[in-house]
Amino acid sequence: MRDESFNGDADDLCREALNESASSTSFSSLIPHPSSPLPPPSSFPTGRAFLDHLLSMRNQYPERAAEIDEQLRQTFERRIAILALDMAGFSRLTVQHGIIHYLAMIHQMQQATRPAVTGNSGKLIKFEADNLFAIFDEPARALEAALDIFRAFDAINTVLPQHRNIYGSIGIGYGATIVVDDEDMFGSEMNIACKLGEDIAGHGEILLTTAAFNALPAGRYSCSPVRSFISEMEIDYYRFNETIHLQEQEQN
Repeated sequence: MRDESFNGDADDLCREALNESASSTSFSSLIPHPSSPLPPPSSFPTGRAFLDHLLSMRNQYPERAAEIDEQLRQTFERRIAILALDMAGFSRLTVQHGIIHYLAMIHQMQQATRPAVTGNSGKLIKFEADNLFAIFDEPARALEAALDIFRAFDAINTVLPQHRNIYGSIGIGYGATIVVDDEDMFGSEMNIACKLGEDIAGHGEILLTTAAFNALPAGRYSCSPVRSFISEMEIDYYRFNETIHLQEQEQN
């Protein structure tokens, strides 16, 4: 609602606010000189603050993009496996039983998935709505965590009424990824893993990017190649079928 008691000019108010800001903070201290050396990460309280600063510099001085990109890669880039899980049934269950019912299901999903991630030497990056994002040193650990997650869901569903059953789909990627403060991540493999887990995989399915599949131990897992369009791009990926037991490997 508009405050009719204020009769001043809006432009005057804006100018006053800018004057106060300028008097307390020097704009030259916020925007570094074009030739200034890049600051070390230790100059900032968090990785996110450092990332934001370098991205601001990159936008301000595009001629230094290569130098800034290299600093960002050295600071944040890691070669990791990414697991992206999406719960199924949000719209239907929310309409039928209400949002609080589904929030309780999300909470139960979070409790069930944490041990599967940490038990396979993974790091939980974040829960976001009804999604889970975790990282691992190698795709095999991410795949084993995915299998443990679905085993946990199956165990929970045996004792819950049907309207509280938890289902999910998982995408796994592998490659160079920007990881910030172990709280967020960005990268092509991250993006494709999310697309596979959220948009393509069905209930209980695990889909792997080509890079993730190629990094699996040879002969340990059976996967089928698939080709689909994702975000107007044609990509190849793999659908996990089953684990090949050691005894079967020895016989072969």
